[in-house]
Amino acid sequence: MKKLSEEQKARMALAVLVEPGCRELGQLVRTVGPVEALECLVQERGISVALAGAARARLYLAGVRKSQDVGTQLAQRMTERAEHIGARIITAADDEWPPALDDLVKASRTGSALRRDTDPPLCVWLRGPLRFAETLERSVSVVGARAVTGYGAYVASEFGYGLAEEGFTVVSGAALGVDVTAHRGALAGGGPTVAVMACGIDKSYPAANAGVIEQIATEGLLVTEWPPGTEPHKTRFLTRNRVIAAATLGTVIVEAGSRSGARSTLGYARLLGRKTMVVPGPINSAMSIGCHMELREPGTTLVTRVEEIVEEIGNIGELAEPIVGGLRPEDVLDSLQARILDAVRPRKAATAEYIAAVAGVSGRDARRNLPLLVELGFVVSTADGYRLSSTPKAAISAEEGR
Repeated sequence: MKKLSEEQKARMALAVLVEPGCRELGQLVRTVGPVEALECLVQERGISVALAGAARARLYLAGVRKSQDVGTQLAQRMTERAEHIGARIITAADDEWPPALDDLVKASRTGSALRRDTDPPLCVWLRGPLRFAETLERSVSVVGARAVTGYGAYVASEFGYGLAEEGFTVVSGAALGVDVTAHRGALAGGGPTVAVMACGIDKSYPAANAGVIEQIATEGLLVTEWPPGTEPHKTRFLTRNRVIAAATLGTVIVEAGSRSGARSTLGYARLLGRKTMVVPGPINSAMSIGCHMELREPGTTLVTRVEEIVEEIGNIGELAEPIVGGLRPEDVLDSLQARILDAVRPRKAATAEYIAAVAGVSGRDARRNLPLLVELGFVVSTADGYRLSSTPKAAISAEEGR
């Protein structure tokens, strides 16, 4: 068991006593430090009635009396539990801590407590062989609807696999639909993947994804702010979304309904200055309404390929090749040759002078270029003049022939 500092013990204890993201607690920790903040919480001093009551209830549930060293008691229990289930706990005092999470102090919004309570985690539980901070250095979150369509599943799988091949860590929430499909794609691509959970690290939720979650624990990394035994609640999914957004360089939404929780992840990414990317879908698909709403937000980038995601979040010079339509035989022609070819009739032969007049070029230009068009297979020369060929050569062959 590693030796813990008083600050680490206090952070662990605070994480047990208060739900993650609490802005009031976060401000207190930044003002007086975690050790003094824990003392204020236990003694119910200088804090709101609501926060004091919530902490009191958790202390009662844990069976810890205020007269005890609360920090040491709770931290010891957490550390022992972590070792028992093969997990570990880190705080901001550990070198494995990703500094990007600390940006969450900037993500608070006005409105409900859920919108205000976006503070950075006090500590996180981890399962897996990867180091948290290093794994996130080159990462992107891929999120979306649980009720994924065939289209969304295809895109999420392709993105997960392609991003893994490009050396990016794929981060998602291990939920049904887009999340788990992206995780599977990354695992198939041989790349690292991180699942940020909304429950205890000992829970495989949803049960249908238990196999993938265990594979991530073996090859990637499971992350959660909640102690073992914590059940997933609806609000906890929204709370954990802030971590998915903060931890990565950018967020991609593959599919999302108008009220999809995945949109909150993109909202956090936008607040934090991360790249926000969205995959378009059919305009008559309910699972793409949220995507199209997000695409109307300033700064949001439409993406359809892994290369476009890499261009947004990768290093300077990692640019996506432009999409070019299939080559046509006439693509090998310059503008003058193309203009002359347009003037050649398909069935009835015409003289070079007639073709020149129709094309609006000189007779000299027509006479010089028509033989080349014949050589390339676009035009047939007859005793009466020139007419279009019915079987022009392929563009590549024509290019080689020049």
